[in-house]
Amino acid sequence: MEFAEKVLTPQEQRILRGREIVELTTEEGRNKRKRVNKLLAKFASWRPRVSIERALLFTESFKETESLPMVLRWAKAMEHILNNIEVVIGEDELIVGTCGGLGRHSILYPELRGCWLEEGLQRLKEQGSYIISDEDIKIVKEKIVPYWKGKTAHETYINLLPEETRYLIYGDDIYSASGLMQDNANINATLNWAPDYKKVLEKGFLGIKQEAEEKLRSLDVVDLDNHISKAPFLKAVIIVCDAMIAFAKRYAKLAREMALKEKDEKRKKELETIAEVCEWVPAHPARTFHEAIQSQWFTQVGFRLEQPTTGVISNGRIDQYLYPYYKKDLEEGRIDEDSALELLECLWLKIAEFVPLNATNAKSFWEGYAHFEQTVIGGQTRDGSDATNELSYLILKSKKEFPLHYPDLSVRIHSRTPEPFLREVCELIREGTGFPKLLNDEEIIPHLLAQGASLEDARDYTGCACTEIRMVNTSTYMVVGGNINLPAALEMALNDGVLKLRGKKQKLGVSTGDSRNFATFDEVMNAFRLQVEYLVKHFYIRQTALEITNSMKLAAPLMSSLHDVCMNELTDIHQPLKGGVSADTGNINFNGFGTVVESLAAIKKLVYDDRKITMNELLEALESNFEGKEALRQMLLNAPKYGNNDPYADNIAREVDAILLTAARKFKTPNGHQYIKFVPVTSHVGLGAVLGATPNGRKAGEPLSEGISPTQGVDTKGPIATLLSIDKAKSRKYSNSLSRLLNIKLSPQVVAGEKGLRDLMTLVRTFCDLKLWHIQFNILNSDILRDAQKHPEKYRNLIVRVAGYSAYFVDLSPELQNEIINRTEHQFM
Repeated sequence: MEFAEKVLTPQEQRILRGREIVELTTEEGRNKRKRVNKLLAKFASWRPRVSIERALLFTESFKETESLPMVLRWAKAMEHILNNIEVVIGEDELIVGTCGGLGRHSILYPELRGCWLEEGLQRLKEQGSYIISDEDIKIVKEKIVPYWKGKTAHETYINLLPEETRYLIYGDDIYSASGLMQDNANINATLNWAPDYKKVLEKGFLGIKQEAEEKLRSLDVVDLDNHISKAPFLKAVIIVCDAMIAFAKRYAKLAREMALKEKDEKRKKELETIAEVCEWVPAHPARTFHEAIQSQWFTQVGFRLEQPTTGVISNGRIDQYLYPYYKKDLEEGRIDEDSALELLECLWLKIAEFVPLNATNAKSFWEGYAHFEQTVIGGQTRDGSDATNELSYLILKSKKEFPLHYPDLSVRIHSRTPEPFLREVCELIREGTGFPKLLNDEEIIPHLLAQGASLEDARDYTGCACTEIRMVNTSTYMVVGGNINLPAALEMALNDGVLKLRGKKQKLGVSTGDSRNFATFDEVMNAFRLQVEYLVKHFYIRQTALEITNSMKLAAPLMSSLHDVCMNELTDIHQPLKGGVSADTGNINFNGFGTVVESLAAIKKLVYDDRKITMNELLEALESNFEGKEALRQMLLNAPKYGNNDPYADNIAREVDAILLTAARKFKTPNGHQYIKFVPVTSHVGLGAVLGATPNGRKAGEPLSEGISPTQGVDTKGPIATLLSIDKAKSRKYSNSLSRLLNIKLSPQVVAGEKGLRDLMTLVRTFCDLKLWHIQFNILNSDILRDAQKHPEKYRNLIVRVAGYSAYFVDLSPELQNEIINRTEHQFM
């Protein structure tokens, strides 16, 4: 296929020139950072490998500590892992440390879903997604799974669920999803997290250990509560601090041994420097940029080995906590811009080596090796000043030249974001790789204030996972959420609680009457409301069971050691805490918002307002998947659509939003969580695949709309109209809504040249002024994507924005590829 007539993004140009190797995108970068280029080429040849080492060591330790409090068991398991896991330093590495050997790797957490591993690993191997040896599968089956049977967090959680709730979520497979709801419970131990890297960089783990020792000495020895909970917690903190320090020293020892054998003088000196750095950090406060990055990475490795996190581990506000070290090293002549870029990109490569593995049979919910290690730049300081600095620009430059979809870069935008910085942000967006995604201070900070956060903490929030946020040292809510299939609730509203999933009809909802007898559209909305409330009620039953389970079965002494609330209350982060704020990350994900809004708009318009069709005719068309009913389907497709600044559809969107917010406030978990969000990952594909046809003209099996976005292809009035619709869809009835994910797809010709760049900057300013939570862009030619489907071998390095993350297009299923292709490619602003 010829594309000579098209405007192409820089990414598309590189691929069509036949650049099959992965390398830095500029000649200057390739010349000045040859090490990174070499490491990139090696990375591209690695398929993810499953390492069982962490799981084996964790299990060995737990077998020996069954009489101890959970927090101490976890600390001793971490100590056993960090003292015994293989330490390796790869050729040319400057930043060292790994969770499972060199190359791309995943690690296992049998304490969560250990029984799934018995069959799940073999299935992963057969699918070809991961490399795992038959010998390792045998070890897992013989030495790991038998111990965990009857002890895993997932088994405890399942046994706490009422039968009705369990069936609604799982159907007949407790490791999959029914399609009505998709449950992330026990796939991970927490939703997302952002460590206090600054605390590690400024105190070191010796300083954190000393603080714990002082608190331990000051405990009242005659207070029984201290001995039951507080003393074990502090002892656990001390153990993990020592273990982290010992882990780094193992790397220092290895680097020195390698230096003694190294013939190349340059590499010998590098290894000696690595040894010196690892001997100092993370035990002590960092003194240099190199030490700061290495200390940050060791902290990430520790967190990954401790427990799995859905959103991986956020890099936090990296341009803020690393900036003092960068500035000092520049001023003292220790580094220049290129050596700083080299260190940053060595960190990016270490992050890219770790590939999350989700222990679930619902593969379609986590496609393309989903990863969410948000690396946040920009925004405001705690005193309200603009936070942009020289390191912010350097990280943008790195992301423009560094061709991997790791790390996941996000930029905080506010009304005073400097014009030069915004220009560079939009230049990066024009590359076409989906980076960066944008978070809006003008929406997020007021939300946090409304939930009781201090102004300083609210200004200092960081992005986590897809579009969620955290306030470091203030956030306390850990429990993983899940997804509710919103169009399924509408189908039940139209069929008296009956739902057809995977071709099978069942009475899964509440009785709301025969919709053929509904005299008004208000009756349809009321039936929909009742079905939503029913699903939300069961969602909160599972959330309560999960909160109880996690407090019984999990601990995280390393994570807790870096959290002010935990250290003040001397309590593990998985236990109920009195302090902190739990309002910065949601748990209920509603999937298919646009699908439902457009379906309701079609029903209102065609059945009740214009009376062009009857409800019976509509239901018969849906039942037949529009077979022989194409004329009726075309009427539905041409009904008013959400995303076009059309008051008819947008008013319904606002009413649906109010229903969701109200339903969430009717119930409460023990920890008081009532927050909703619209973050699908790829569950809109999985949930759509098992659902029948919907009244917006969507056929059975097709994906649902994703996030807060309109249905793919219906927002035809330009991106500004889409933003206005999303603004009008916010009912503002309550303040328990957050993380509204929005994908916008633009044709490269729209952003071409100086005018296109200025128009893109204006679009971002409009997003900011409208106070919308989040926005991200795919700037790609749909024809290129179609050609990539036909000739994947030519497009191995094509990166696209999926949901809250970017991935290689050819790693996605045909269904998800088509969903991305079918998103509206806006041809004008």
